[in-house]
Amino acid sequence: MTHSAQGAPLLSVEGLVAGYGSVEVLHEVSLEVREGEIVTLIGGNGAGKSTTLMCISGIVPVRGGEIRFAGERICSAEGGVRADRLVGRGLVQVPEGRRIFPRMTVLENLMMGAYGRDDRDGIARDLEQVYTLFDILRTRSGQLGGTLSGGEQQMLAIGRAILSKPRLLMMDEPSMGIAPLLVARIFEAVRELNRTGLTILLVEQNARAALKLAHRGYVLETGRVILADDASRLLVDPRVREAYLGEA
Repeated sequence: MTHSAQGAPLLSVEGLVAGYGSVEVLHEVSLEVREGEIVTLIGGNGAGKSTTLMCISGIVPVRGGEIRFAGERICSAEGGVRADRLVGRGLVQVPEGRRIFPRMTVLENLMMGAYGRDDRDGIARDLEQVYTLFDILRTRSGQLGGTLSGGEQQMLAIGRAILSKPRLLMMDEPSMGIAPLLVARIFEAVRELNRTGLTILLVEQNARAALKLAHRGYVLETGRVILADDASRLLVDPRVREAYLGEA
């Protein structure tokens, strides 16, 4: 897969240390995402993948190391930029479990993504992009979000994130609990978004699908990066095949 990934990283994580209470979950994790890439972070349950995203989003405090976005330090042990302000700068996360607003309509959920924007024409264009990606959301725009299927709610969560006008879109387990047919549609939408120039950091339990989609990947194990390479090479790496692809 070709991509433009030149110059300084859009996102740079260096020596990240973080945890909860007395438990240290991340041990000097380093990774980078360049403009135009899809980068995936794979690993088993409890490896620290979601914690990494939560640190980048400014939700989980950092105990060591630093995170830089678009050349600016946004997080370190000394403090960082507030999570809501990071969204305004284009660092947007689709959370695990979707977390839509079940008692709001599909359209109201989508417009929550544009909460901090005032460019009406741009919002209208982005809304049309979402409806083009996920036509089911157009037909169900007046339906309550909580009545959608799991896969449709995931589409809604992605659409809401697009309305936030991301420069880097982080996705946490988008295939979890979703029917295979809708998973394929969601991954195709991720590919289409990347073709428009959107940079994506993907945490995904389906390692095979994630590596087929991504340009590069990192393998996280018990809070440490143990492998980093082009996704195509990780797909055929014996350690990855045995541990995450179910192959001997």
